[in-house]
Order: sequence, then C-alpha cells, then structure tokens
Amino acid sequence: MNQYPLWKYLLILVALILGLVYTLPNFYGESPAVQVQPLRSTLKADSALMGRVEAALKAANLNPQTVMLDATSVKARFNDTDSQIKAKDILQTQLGEDYVVALNLVSRSPQWLTGINALPMYLGLDLRGGVHFLLQVDMKAALDKAMESFSGDIRSTLREQNIAYAGVSRDGKLVTVKFRDAEARGKGEAELKQRFGGLAFNDKDEGSEYLLLATLKPTEEKRIQDSAVQQNLVTLRNRVNELGVAEPVIQQQGVDRIVVQLPGVQDTARAKDILGRTATLEVRLVDEEHHFVEGSAAPFGTEMFREKDGTPLLVKKSVLLTGERINDAQPGFDSRNNEPAVHINLDGVGARKFKEATRENVGKRMAIILFEKGKGEIVTAPVIREEIGGGRVQISGRMSTTEAQNTSLLLRAGALAAPMEIVEERTVGPSLGVDNITRGFHSTQIGFVAIAIFMIAYYLMFGIFSMLALGANLLLLVALLSMLQATLTLQGMAGIALTLGMAIDSNVLINERIRDELRSGNTPQASIHAGYEHAFGTILDSNITTLIAGIALFMFGSGPVRGFAVVLCLGILTSMFSAVLVSRAIVNLIYGRRVRLAKVSIG
Repeated sequence: MNQYPLWKYLLILVALILGLVYTLPNFYGESPAVQVQPLRSTLKADSALMGRVEAALKAANLNPQTVMLDATSVKARFNDTDSQIKAKDILQTQLGEDYVVALNLVSRSPQWLTGINALPMYLGLDLRGGVHFLLQVDMKAALDKAMESFSGDIRSTLREQNIAYAGVSRDGKLVTVKFRDAEARGKGEAELKQRFGGLAFNDKDEGSEYLLLATLKPTEEKRIQDSAVQQNLVTLRNRVNELGVAEPVIQQQGVDRIVVQLPGVQDTARAKDILGRTATLEVRLVDEEHHFVEGSAAPFGTEMFREKDGTPLLVKKSVLLTGERINDAQPGFDSRNNEPAVHINLDGVGARKFKEATRENVGKRMAIILFEKGKGEIVTAPVIREEIGGGRVQISGRMSTTEAQNTSLLLRAGALAAPMEIVEERTVGPSLGVDNITRGFHSTQIGFVAIAIFMIAYYLMFGIFSMLALGANLLLLVALLSMLQATLTLQGMAGIALTLGMAIDSNVLINERIRDELRSGNTPQASIHAGYEHAFGTILDSNITTLIAGIALFMFGSGPVRGFAVVLCLGILTSMFSAVLVSRAIVNLIYGRRVRLAKVSIG
C-alpha cells in the first residue's frame, strides 16, 4: 500500500543528486579576478590572447590561481585584491586600448563543476554593490526625427517621379505638401501612398492651393517609439560591454524608460560617460589600387582599417555618406538567391548621395565603417553591383542569418535613436551588499530553524520527515536558480523565504489528514495512504492559484517584481515535488515495509 516502485525512488534520488551538484557552486564563494575583453569585433578572445595574458603576468612575477578562457573574455583569478589591482595595471599597459581590462569576481568552483556548467547564481546590484540608472527616452525627439526624415523622403520621391509640387513643410507631426493643381496632387498622393505605408494622407484645399496632409498612423507611431527604445537598448548593451561588467542588467521598464544596473561598478562618472557616448557611421570606397603591407604607412589619401576576419583593408579618406542618413536597418534575405542580407533605408539626402556614388563606382568595393572614440572598424565591405536608388540599400554576401541580425543591430546602434535623460541614479556600496547577503541568509536560516522546532515538536517523527522534505525543496530551488543563471536580489531572497513558509503548508495538510484518518479508527498504513491521497487535491488547488498570481506578476511586473515572481513560481513547483513525492518516499522507506504497523509517531 505504501510502497513506491523502484523507478520512482531512483527518480527522486537523481533529482536530489542533481540538485546538490548544481547548488554546490554557491558555497565556494568568489575570488578577485581580472577580466580581459576585446573592444573590437576584429579581435577575438582566444588561446593566443590567453597566452599573452599569462606571459605578461609571469613577466611581472604575478602568479594567478588560474587563467580561464570563455566565449567573450579571458579571466585571471588571484588570491587577494592587491595582486588583482597590480595585474589590471600591467595588463592594461601591455595590451593597450584595444582591450578592456576590468576588475571582476570569479567563482572558486572547481573545474569539474564548471565543466558540467554548474555555476553559481549571479548576485544583483543590491547584493554585490554597483550603480543603478533609470533613463527616460525622449519620444518627442524620436518622432520629430522620423517626421523630418519623412519630409525629405517625400521631396525626393516627388522629384524622382517628376511630379510638380510647390513645397513641403513640417509642423510637429504634420507634413504639408503643396500642389498647384488637383491633377498633380492626385498623382502625388497615389505615389506617396504606395511608398509610405506608415503615413495617412488627407486632401485639403486652401484658396488656389491644393494641399496634401500627411500624418503618422497610430501603428507607425508606436513602431517608431518601440524602435527608438529597442535601438537605445542595443546601443547601451554595446557600450556597457566596454565597462567589463559580468552581469549587467539593461532592460525596458514601461513604455519609454530603460533600467541600467551595473553590479560591481563604483565609478559613476565613468559609467555616465560610457552610457552617454555617441558613435558615427561612414561609407567610403575601398582603395583597390594599393595593397597594405604590415608595418608600413598607408598611402596618401587612404587609411587602413581591418575587416571582421582581421584582414587589413585600405579605405579612401573621402566620405560618401554618414550614419546620420540611415533611418533603419533590418535583417532579411536576398530576393535573388535567398541568402541572408541586411536591408538599409536612407533618408532623402542620403538616398540621393548614395545613388550618385553607386552609379559612378559600379564594380568597386564600398566599406561601411563604425567609428567610436575616434577608432574605426569595418562592419562590412560589399561590392557595388549596380546603381542603387530609392534610398533602399541591401548588404549581402558571405554572412549567416545571425551575422545579418548582428550587422543590422550594429548599424542601428551606432548612435542613440533618441536622446535620453537620467531620471534616477543611485550607488550601492559593496559593504552594504555584503550586509544584505548576511541579513538575507540569516533571515532564511532563522525561519527554517523556527519552522523545524515547531514541526518536530507538534508532529514528532512526521515533523522530521516534513523538514527533510523542506530541505530538499530549498536544495532544488537553489539548484534551479543556478541552472537558469538567475540574478539573485533581495526580492529573490524574500521569495525564497516566502516559498519555505508556503511549502510547509502542504506537509501540514498531509499530517493533519493522516491524524484525522487515525482518529476515525483506520489502521496506520491506511491512514498514511489516505492522508497523502486526499490531501493532494487541496495542495494542488492552493498551489495553482498561487502560481497564477506569480505568472501575473511576471507578465505585468518589471525589474524586482519579476525577479520575485520567478523565485515564487519555481518555488511552487519544487514545493509540490518535495512535499508530495520526497516526503512520501521517506515515509514509505521508514514505515511502508512494516506489514503489522501498530502506531506512527505523528503527535
């Protein structure tokens, strides 16, 4: 009656072993480390860079505990902060400005745990310390920029189609096009409606003038606003990489706000400089007459830049087009061969300049260069196949879908889409973070001990079973958060404490149901069986209602609220597993094999 099949015991055992393994990294703590990360996409974090780091540290008589290579950086771990600071200065001097050398913290977990991707939870800003910014995007500026671009595009379109017009003016979100007669207005309206699906057009007559009024459709206005926030998010992520922050939080909050949290960063002034920095794009022709020789100077009138694979490329100094003329860049596919491509939209002036440049340079290579902090980097250098008009440019050739997406993001993220203002700023010191961790740990510990005393005193042996199940619940919850690489905050620690309090409710329901069955005169074995079977429905109902509330918090909340919701939802799942399966498995092992069970210790 009270026996599980072997496979169920094995399932519980495997779950607990995995939980223990993936919880372990959180107990090893962190060591001071130095993180080296390439600034340019042409430079890679590879074994060669790791060799340079090891050689520089050895020459300075610094012996790191270990030097590790991951997907984006090289990290050297040290025993103390003095060695860490010395190593940072030495590596910054040796590697130069092409690399970011930042102070960091690295887990002390043994290599065998890291090898199976068993990593500790990230610590949030309130636990590690750092800086917090809340930035507001200027949506009015984003819409003004879009309408100004539409005004230029309308002029270019009417000129290209030889449609006579008297003038184009803009007043806020309204663009007015003047025509001399109704026939010209009709032609212009038909052409503009075909070209600009995001604008709504209306006719209006004022005396002898025939006007065509263009306004943004609500869907287009929302797209522009969303695009501005998303582009600013991408730009900020690109810039924060230079700070070398291991776990930055950069996310949208509400319609027009962005939260930036940089754990471990105490230099607020430098963080502000990075976040507010601008970048520019330039389009130039490749110099195909000369070949660059390493160590020599570039020929007169040219500059040397490097492509993605590190190949040097000579580019003429004359600028054909700047990034100010790029309205949008989206990933897509080449209509001719279905290969991944990037589609760029230029404004009116940019379209005209690009058309002239491509007409005069068919068969030549054109380089698109991103400049940041005075340094240029080639994003792509395609061959001009034909004259390109209409302001729509396609970049294709030897790129994957991922590269097309990254390139389009980079082209859009060269500069902020709209200005941003810092509306909230705060700094959390590392000592306060340590104090928060200590208090959170102690609160969870005290809560666990208090529950254990009550349960054991009230339910005796079944209280011990309940506490073993509660310990398994905590183990599995921490393991899940570690496997998901969740960021633990104070709100998350509150969620863990709440989960423990809620999880014990399930065991209380089971224990009380077993007591009721015993009072009714049932045998101990029958009472245990009925207690678990009849209490399961109530436990399921109560947990589902709480899970619905947790999902609602996650869907409609933001920032700390969502972190709390994640812990709450995961805690409900682990508590269901531990309270029902784990606790019953323990009871079955202790009491289930006794055929003639006279009594049970349940108080």
